[in-house]
Amino acid sequence: MQQAHTLILVDGESRRRATLSHSLSSHGIHVEPLETMAELAQSWPRSGTVVIHESGGSVADLIARIAQHGEWYPIVAFAEEPIPSRIVRAMLDGAVDYIIWPFSPDAVLASLERLEDNAEGLGNARMREAVARGRIEKLTEREREVLDCVASGLSNRKIGEKLEISPRTVEIHRANMLNKLGANHTSEAIRIAIEAELVR
Repeated sequence: MQQAHTLILVDGESRRRATLSHSLSSHGIHVEPLETMAELAQSWPRSGTVVIHESGGSVADLIARIAQHGEWYPIVAFAEEPIPSRIVRAMLDGAVDYIIWPFSPDAVLASLERLEDNAEGLGNARMREAVARGRIEKLTEREREVLDCVASGLSNRKIGEKLEISPRTVEIHRANMLNKLGANHTSEAIRIAIEAELVR
């Protein structure tokens, strides 16, 4: 696991960032050291776990950026001597683990192993909802209407009748909607709508 895993380290303190990058790299973890979340948002990696130095609201801010990007990345937060309520807040905001600084590379490896062991459960509801909403926001109003109708089980003909457009136009909107959602088929689009809480 360690050789293949990418760790995206976001920390504004250069000395700590360098120390962490070096020690984690020596343990076989590929580290992408970044100073700010804005830097991360400029060039999202294909996959990886974000380890972020947590200050008030930083996890919530990162979740919002990830949602806008539309792909899920597990978030591990860390800080020096955080009070319990701060840890709870970060976890409620969407962090899947919290490590107290200073920590050893072994603590990060243990966290990554926990994430891997619980990969399914860690697509936690809050993060999945945020990512799904980020994808839904890319849709036009008409594409959202088509998605609502698809989620209700309507055929292209019935959708066309309801929206007063031709079945061919429905097909075009449906294809655009699937493309923007990153869905290969209708059932994926419906899952995304459910996760975004558009469908109950």
